[in-house]
Amino acid sequence: MTDDREGRTTTRAVRPYVITGGRAAAAGAPLSWETLVTATGTAAPETLQPEYRMILTHCQGLLSVAEVAAHLGQPPSVVQVLLADLLDWGLILSRPPVPRAERTDVTTLRKVLHGLESRL
Repeated sequence: MTDDREGRTTTRAVRPYVITGGRAAAAGAPLSWETLVTATGTAAPETLQPEYRMILTHCQGLLSVAEVAAHLGQPPSVVQVLLADLLDWGLILSRPPVPRAERTDVTTLRKVLHGLESRL
């Protein structure tokens, strides 16, 4: 943002430690970046700070912690602290990341591919 009066560049950014109240980590186990979160639909208190409200606005569907951080423009570590607070207050639900699929036998995949090709 440019200040037209003096030609200086200014920002409205708030330091991450101010947003988290000086906390660098959540009280419990941190949420991984792949953890999915969604708002519960419970009414948020009027005194909730803007960052929490923005998270609740974006989390109407399932979003990962990394996606929430991208929407807020904040580092994932800051968002992890905020999400942990919302989780403790019962305003969001979390779901562990989807586990990686185990390796499938290549011969099974080839059989499926040949079966599909024979039908086309």
